[in-house]
Amino acid sequence: MSAPASIHRSHTASVMRQFYALTKPRVVQLIVFCALIGMVLAVPGVPGWAELQQAVLACLGIWLVAGAAAAFNCLVEKGIDAKMKRTAWRPTARGELSDRQTLLFSMVLCALGSAILWFAVNPLTMWLTFATFVGYAVIYTVILKPLTPQNIVIGGASGAMPPVLGWAAMTGEVSPEALILFLIIFLWTPPHFWALALYRVEDYRKAGLPMLPVTHGNEFTRLHVLLYTLILFAACLLPFIYGMSGWLYLVVAFGVSIGFTGYAFALWRNYSDALARKTFRFSLIHLSVLFAALLVDHYLR
Repeated sequence: MSAPASIHRSHTASVMRQFYALTKPRVVQLIVFCALIGMVLAVPGVPGWAELQQAVLACLGIWLVAGAAAAFNCLVEKGIDAKMKRTAWRPTARGELSDRQTLLFSMVLCALGSAILWFAVNPLTMWLTFATFVGYAVIYTVILKPLTPQNIVIGGASGAMPPVLGWAAMTGEVSPEALILFLIIFLWTPPHFWALALYRVEDYRKAGLPMLPVTHGNEFTRLHVLLYTLILFAACLLPFIYGMSGWLYLVVAFGVSIGFTGYAFALWRNYSDALARKTFRFSLIHLSVLFAALLVDHYLR
């Protein structure tokens, strides 16, 4: 292979990695996982071949639109990202991808994902997914995030939509069960992000973002992390109360909720950056284990 050809291939691979990074892969993986849980719970028993195909196509469509929203977020927040250690590595913040490239990439992903959902899944799922795109990319990123410390609370609605999208993909409707899953993620979002904001407060202050620790202080934020975690604890019991799950889920829900509440209580009593970081990380474990328990419980009942 000639040297110019090798350099060209290396450059192409580098650009592809940059575009992939725009989609925030870890976040999108969690989104698709939560949507998949909604799909599984919506189908009684073991899904057939047709339902598996439907689920795969729905996951693909949701992944593409979620990636589009993430890329648009990177475009809008490139100046903010450049000021924060946590996000300064993003291709848009480093100037490695132009605004035009990023916008076009976001539009293509959104169009492809929407087309898959419309033609291969159902129109309701497409419209709900597109509404989620608008909620995150426009309402949250452009309007709420730079204006109000309640950005996470209000904007959390778009982040809580994946199980609803998954449920709609398999049933063509939105049921109370899907709304219970929505409520759990909606209540989980504020303590999750506020724990992060507590130990990243200087980054947010430097970027000029009105996150709760910046506008209301450390102690106020810690109290609200604890309060939301307590409300979330109660919400996590709803799948069992409503008859969506059995005793296995209930035991796991109690365990991880006690753990999350314990971290929140310790954080409220005696703050440290290390404890805030542990609380943030445990919140990810909490949601992942909770939804995994719903999945396992569904097939064991």
